[in-house]
Amino acid sequence: MAELRVKGGVGAAIPHDSGHLHVSGEATYTDDIPEVRGTLYAAIGMSERAHARIKAIDLAKVRAAPGVVAVITARDIPGKNDYGPVIADDPIFATAMVQYFGQSIFAVAAKTMEQARRAARLAVIEYEDLKANLTAKEALRDQSFVLPTERLVRGNPRAAIASAPHRLQGRINIGGQDQFYLEGMIAYAVPKEDGTMLVYSSTQHPGEVQHQVAHALDLRAKDVVVDCRRMGGGFGGKESQPGLFACVAALLAQKTRKAIKLRVDRDDDMLMTGKRHDFETEYEVGFDDAGRILGVDFVLAGRCGYSADLSGSINDRAMFHSDNCYYLENVSILSFRCKTNTVSNTAFRGFGGPQGMMGIECVIDEIARHLGKDPLDVRKLNFYGIDERNVTHYHQPIVDNVIHDIVGQLEQSSDYHARRKAIRAFNAGSPILKRGIALTPVKFGISFTATHLNQAGCLLHIYTDGTLMLNHGGTEMGQGLFTKVAQVVAEELQVDIDRIRITASDTSKVPNASATAASSGADINGKAAQAAAVALRERLTQFAAEHFKVAPESVTFRNNQVQV
Repeated sequence: MAELRVKGGVGAAIPHDSGHLHVSGEATYTDDIPEVRGTLYAAIGMSERAHARIKAIDLAKVRAAPGVVAVITARDIPGKNDYGPVIADDPIFATAMVQYFGQSIFAVAAKTMEQARRAARLAVIEYEDLKANLTAKEALRDQSFVLPTERLVRGNPRAAIASAPHRLQGRINIGGQDQFYLEGMIAYAVPKEDGTMLVYSSTQHPGEVQHQVAHALDLRAKDVVVDCRRMGGGFGGKESQPGLFACVAALLAQKTRKAIKLRVDRDDDMLMTGKRHDFETEYEVGFDDAGRILGVDFVLAGRCGYSADLSGSINDRAMFHSDNCYYLENVSILSFRCKTNTVSNTAFRGFGGPQGMMGIECVIDEIARHLGKDPLDVRKLNFYGIDERNVTHYHQPIVDNVIHDIVGQLEQSSDYHARRKAIRAFNAGSPILKRGIALTPVKFGISFTATHLNQAGCLLHIYTDGTLMLNHGGTEMGQGLFTKVAQVVAEELQVDIDRIRITASDTSKVPNASATAASSGADINGKAAQAAAVALRERLTQFAAEHFKVAPESVTFRNNQVQV
C-alpha cells in the first residue's frame, strides 16, 4: 500500500492561509483590531515648506480645537527624537528646521479622527524660506550628499574605452514610483501596566519598530511589544518608515495614558513616505565591431531625500547590479547618494537593483542600434561565461550559470527571430503605430547585502492533542509567507497543515528578527521553522525511545502520528 502523504506539505499547491478571510472581508488588519474603550485618534501637523527655518510655532488654536485632548512636539519626547533605521538623522518631529514638504512638526490627539485632522491644520507656523534642492542634478551641483560617495573599479576602463573601435556616451533618467500599498500607514498604541506599551503596526520590521518606540519613550526593548498579523501590502515601503507613525502614536499614548490610533489618509501617506529612488545615470562605453563591451564607465546619482534611511544599501545594490548578466572586464561605477529637500526615499521591490540593471541594458541597446545588430545577439555575446569571464566586478564567482540555456530555450519557444522579422515588416509599412519585441535577462542578488541580517527565529509549540502553534520573525503582506513556512513545519513533522495555527508576528515571541525584505523571507524563516521542528522531533524521538524501550531509529513521524 502506498504511504499517505500529509496534506499541505512542501510542494503542495494549497490556498493562502488567509485567502478565505480576504475574500469574505474577515481578515483582521491593524485598523480592524477592536479598539480599547476611550481610544483617541491622532493626526500629524506637517511642514508646508520644502526647506526653511522655523521661526515661531503657535499651537494655541490646535489645543483649543473641538475634541482635542493632547498636543505634542519634540519637547515632549522623553527619549530620542529620532527614528532613523541606520543613521540617527530622522527626527520624529522637526525642531529648528524643516527639510521637506510634509515633514512632521507636531501631533495632536482628539476624540475623533476628523477632529484630530482638522485641528492639525490650525497651527500657525512662521518660516524663513531657504534654498531647496529637489533633484539629484541640483544636489550634484552643490555637492550635497547624505552618505559618502562610493566607487567600484575593475581593470582599466578609461584606457579600454579610449582604445576601443567604437565609443558611445549617454544619460538615462530613471523615475521613481510610489509603493501604493492598499493599506496605508497605521499604528495603534495601547499603554499597558507599569508603563509598558503594546503597538500594533503595519510594518515589515516589527523588531525595528520596537527599538524605535523604546528609544522615543525612553524605555527598554523589554517594555515594548510590537504586533503585526498582516499588512495590506508593503513592497518595501513598510520596511523602515512605519517607525515614525508608531513612535507618534506611542508618544501620545504615553502622555495621555489612552490608546491612540494614527491612520494617515492616502494624500498624507504619499507626502510623508519615501518612494523608489529615482536615478540619473551617465555612461561611456567602448566596444568592438561585434558588440562586445571592452570598457564602461557609469556614474549613478540616486536621489535619496533629506536623510540616509536605507539609501546606503539601495545605492550599493545598484552598483552591484550594474553588470546584470554581462561580464564587464574593465568597469568603473561611481555612486553619488544625493541629498535633496524631499522626503527620504526608501525600499521598493528590487531595492536599487532595477536602477543598476537599467543602465547596462540601455547601453546594450545603444550598442546594437549603433552597429545595426539584433540586441539579443549583443546580449548573448556579453553574457557571463561558464568556465571563464565568470567573476563579477565585486569579485563573486558566477556558479550554476544557466543564462545561456534559458535564453536559448526562450529564443526557440517564443519564435523570436520570426516574430522580429514580422515586426520589422509591419513597422516599415506603419508610420504611426509601431511594434517591438525584446528579451531581457536578469541576474538578481537574493538576501541582504548586510550579511548579519540574513538570520531568522521561530517559536513552535506542540500541544497534547497533536496540534501546533507557529510563530516566526517574518511578516505577512499578502505574499503567502506564513503559508510557506507552515508547509515546512508540516513536511518536517509529517502532519497535515490544518493542524498548524499561524500566529501574528510578535516581538515578545521571536526577538530581534530581520525585516521581511530582500526576497529572503521564505528562505530564512523557513529554515528557522525547519530547525525548530527538527529540534522538537528529536526531543520527542528520544522521549518515545526511552519510554517504550526501543531504539530511536524505530520511532517515526508519519501520517499525523508518532509511530513506534
